[in-house]
Amino acid sequence: MEAPKGREWGFGTLPLVLPQTLWIILFLITPLIIILVFSFWTYTGSGAAPDFTIANYVDFFSSAKYLKTLLLSLKLTVITMALTLIMGYPIAYFLTFHVKNLRNQIGLFLICMVPFWTSALIRAVGWWPILGRYGLINQFLTSLRIIDKPISNLLFSELAVVIVMVQLYVVLMTAPIFFTLAKIPKEIIEVAKDMGATTFQIFRHIIFPMSLTGIAIGSVFVFVMVMGEFATPMVIGGSQTNFPGNVVKSMVDIIHWPFAAVNAVILMITMMLGVWAILRTVDPRKEL
Repeated sequence: MEAPKGREWGFGTLPLVLPQTLWIILFLITPLIIILVFSFWTYTGSGAAPDFTIANYVDFFSSAKYLKTLLLSLKLTVITMALTLIMGYPIAYFLTFHVKNLRNQIGLFLICMVPFWTSALIRAVGWWPILGRYGLINQFLTSLRIIDKPISNLLFSELAVVIVMVQLYVVLMTAPIFFTLAKIPKEIIEVAKDMGATTFQIFRHIIFPMSLTGIAIGSVFVFVMVMGEFATPMVIGGSQTNFPGNVVKSMVDIIHWPFAAVNAVILMITMMLGVWAILRTVDPRKEL
């Protein structure tokens, strides 16, 4: 069977492919295999022994605590994805269709990214004086006599984690949508207007369908980043909102490496299933 043009493989392409292939094998595939192997080792109380066992997985799935942690992280991740889409899409739409000059588009987009030039942990901690019991929100509501006493569950709660996660990762949703919308030929929209289509019809039948690739890519970014979080839930959510990453850290701290590996494997599988489910809506390879 004749190979398609531009897809011929030979010794000339080997030097180009070999370095990144070795890099992926050494620093991605090999660590994942090690984690998977460790998950079947036996915990000795001060480490792990290479005795094959599935008791670690049995303990995970028989414990309501760890299953509840996984389900909670999935719930908060989906909520964060939805809110970043609700916030990020209008920003990307405005930059694309209401800012005509390309230089201004890039400038405004860079302004949106300015907060992300600092550490995510610093930005998370920066919410303490805002969401705290005596923070800005409580002081504002108290001064207007909307509430009689400060709200105690603004900080160290699921709500606080979602608020901070949205602020941390909204740019990951905005950027792919912005770049996808920018690729839509303006001639198509002009033709639709000439044929009498309303703004809503143009958005529904042209703009939104052609932006699904950006939505899917942004959703993948947000999903993976939020599911893998452990610092933000610990700093903002306290003991109320443990994520799988927090469980992995706590197990590593007590040298329970096999159970830490089990949680890592379950988290990795959950991420893979989530990414697969998102990409079922649209195939970026066909759209890009």
